[in-house]
Amino acid sequence: MARAVLKALDYGGMPASVVSTLQTRDKAGSAEVQSRLLALAEAEISRLISAGRYADWQLWLTYHSYYKAPDLVGPKVSAALNIPYVQIEATRARKRLQGPWAQFAHAAEAASDAADVIFHLTERDAESLLAYAPPGQKIRQLRPFLARSELPQASLGDGPMLSVGMLRHGDKFASYELIADALSHLKTPDWNLVIAGDGPALDAVASMMHKFGDRVDLRGSLDQDAMQCAYSRASLLFWPGVNEAFGMTYLEAQAAALPVVAQDRPGVRDVLAPGKYPTPEQGATALATEIDALLGDPGMRLARGRTARDHVAQLHLMPTASSTLRTAIAELLT
Repeated sequence: MARAVLKALDYGGMPASVVSTLQTRDKAGSAEVQSRLLALAEAEISRLISAGRYADWQLWLTYHSYYKAPDLVGPKVSAALNIPYVQIEATRARKRLQGPWAQFAHAAEAASDAADVIFHLTERDAESLLAYAPPGQKIRQLRPFLARSELPQASLGDGPMLSVGMLRHGDKFASYELIADALSHLKTPDWNLVIAGDGPALDAVASMMHKFGDRVDLRGSLDQDAMQCAYSRASLLFWPGVNEAFGMTYLEAQAAALPVVAQDRPGVRDVLAPGKYPTPEQGATALATEIDALLGDPGMRLARGRTARDHVAQLHLMPTASSTLRTAIAELLT
């Protein structure tokens, strides 16, 4: 998503450069790691203030500051250079102000407080950003988008089902458990599923899918071209979306005219075409019912795919995102 933002800025005539490679992420919640990174950030701030004055920077933009990886640099550099400070996909997690990430959580809150504009990608993020926004701060919507200005080739809708996601334990694994459960409840006699993804839970997922034999094809990690080919040959995307931030695979699949079988979850619903999706409380059987309906009705499948493709074309391609960014940034620079 961060790479897509850079492309959208360039597309809109606002070229941006990555000026720091300092990595502030503390995965485990270590006060020692946080203190060390805060010290490294101070040295980076001094370097960047000098570089910014020489280069005549106009604006600072930070992507995805949060309690595990706060922006320790941007607010101070922006203040020293007297330039606007902007965040994209910042999150506020005030419950983390106590506990192992306390130092970084406070830093993330301070960075959010300092922003002139914060772009949110989902309505769930917007709730806390609006609740705690300081006076004068602008909260703007930037819909998740594909880094392309045109739609890809559309699927014919007559291939195997497709699931796309990292094979790792935790939330992703929970989606695979739902997939396996739903497959067990399918009434459609003829179905096939391709799974694109790799990761440390590969063996566990393979074991879970073993009972379905060659109906389930674990393809492993696919490059961009192979992934697009998989979308263009699939009949639908099946990905429940347990605790997804929003899920780029939904946009990629819908752009290729694939109907989506997913649960109605926060974040996920921000990128799905309008429609009725099963709730998490309805479980795997509701997902299976949705799949049976789509596989059994090619006309409905194609119609839902066209609706999904139109949805992405209107709201989730680079020109729309570029326009959103350009408008807000122009207001700051005038």
